Amino acid sequence: MTRHKARENAFIAIFEASFSANDLDDILAVTQELPEYEEYMLDDFALNLIRTYYDHADEVNEMIQSKLKKWSANRISRVCNAILRISTAEMMFSSEDMDSIVINEAVELCKKFAGENDYQFVNGVLGAVSKELRAKE
Repeated sequence: MTRHKARENAFIAIFEASFSANDLDDILAVTQELPEYEEYMLDDFALNLIRTYYDHADEVNEMIQSKLKKWSANRISRVCNAILRISTAEMMFSSEDMDSIVINEAVELCKKFAGENDYQFVNGVLGAVSKELRAKE
């Protein structure tokens, strides 16, 4: 599976979890076991992205909120929230410096799944996240 597809499937799992009272392990079990979910299977890279977000959710959400200026996270669509969460987690906790790739992938996910101009918003937030993270290095 390509990293592009892995990121997309990780986003879908995070997005799905935002609607459910089930815990993440239940959702992951369903997507891994049912044949009708085969195209949404999660490889090790996707599972690592999801686990990274859930292991560091407070830090990731705080980072995102700090870049929203006068907005609050509850005003952002579930699609954009899921994309921001998975992408911010990858940028914050990956051992690789791949911010430009992560941002590009997030923009592509927005263009595919979000509203018409949401990609610009997500690009701006992730650009600010990257700038802060790299300033600390």
